[in-house]
Amino acid sequence: MGSLSNESYEQFLDSLKKAGITISNEVELRERLAEAQRWRFAFQTLAANGKLIGISFADRSEGRNEAEISRAFNEFKFSENTKAVFSANLKH
Repeated sequence: MGSLSNESYEQFLDSLKKAGITISNEVELRERLAEAQRWRFAFQTLAANGKLIGISFADRSEGRNEAEISRAFNEFKFSENTKAVFSANLKH
């Protein structure tokens, strides 16, 4: 059953990348999400505070894919607060 959780965070990260998001230190991010029992909470924490360990997100689409990014957060059932935290910490 754990593999379903792993697939979910992997699919979510892949959705962000398809929407034009680049992830610095992606290997570390994936390792931490794989270890977390609640990967959505872990993602929110790392989106807000990950810079200390080299995890950051950048929008290479210059905002053109905002709808796709929002769709990924909605599809994986993230709260509006998580989307706001992610957007606030997103480099353009």
